[in-house]
Amino acid sequence: MALAEFISFLSKGNKSSASIRRAVVGISAMHTLNHYADPTKEAGVKLEMRRMHRTLGRAAKQAYGIDENLLNQLLNSITPSLRGLRDTALLLLAYDTLCRRSELITLRITDIQTRELTNKAHHTILLRRGKVDQESHGRRLVLQSKTVLAINHWLSEAKIKEGFILRAVKRNDRVSESLCSGQINRIYKRLAQQANIDPAIVQNISGHSCQVGAAQSLLASEASMPMIMNRGRWSKTDTAMRYLEQYGSGY
Repeated sequence: MALAEFISFLSKGNKSSASIRRAVVGISAMHTLNHYADPTKEAGVKLEMRRMHRTLGRAAKQAYGIDENLLNQLLNSITPSLRGLRDTALLLLAYDTLCRRSELITLRITDIQTRELTNKAHHTILLRRGKVDQESHGRRLVLQSKTVLAINHWLSEAKIKEGFILRAVKRNDRVSESLCSGQINRIYKRLAQQANIDPAIVQNISGHSCQVGAAQSLLASEASMPMIMNRGRWSKTDTAMRYLEQYGSGY
């Protein structure tokens, strides 16, 4: 009954039902891979899962989307500083690519490519491996010119010549070697507070907010569902719809 007690403990904390389900699935997988009896199949565990869903509900909490309007508000609130240059590059990079936070922190300087097409610069960045690309085939994502300019400005001022594009900026403008995915959530919230965004909205901003907002902006521009799914690299329609469900709700 240890697992049932663990589920009960998580239910009383600040975890969502989706987070608890993921934890239980992980426990099940680890036991199965190591040829142990799966504790998630026990009657007591199933009962506790039903109790948890009655308490918390089944719907996954939707991140508030940073669409084009909110993106511009955040960009306009950024103060001139090394951290501000990093934040600008992060926002534009996340919005252009619809990358998940775990993908953003893996992007490298050498992944950016610029080619001249019909007398116009065409910028792309290589996503080496994504959530739906576990075999690391890689995919090139289009970047706007202003995004590349923001990235180059940040890299130049931070004196970064190789490695990861996104880095943590510590006290006295010390730049680390990388950025943790959890920091992206905190950066977005800090920028939203800085822009005097409604606290109720700030509370629901997460590391997925640029991905959600960019998808919603595509829908607002009358992009087709296949086009939105292609940009977001979603293989299933219901996954894309979860990102679009708050569009037009005013929430």
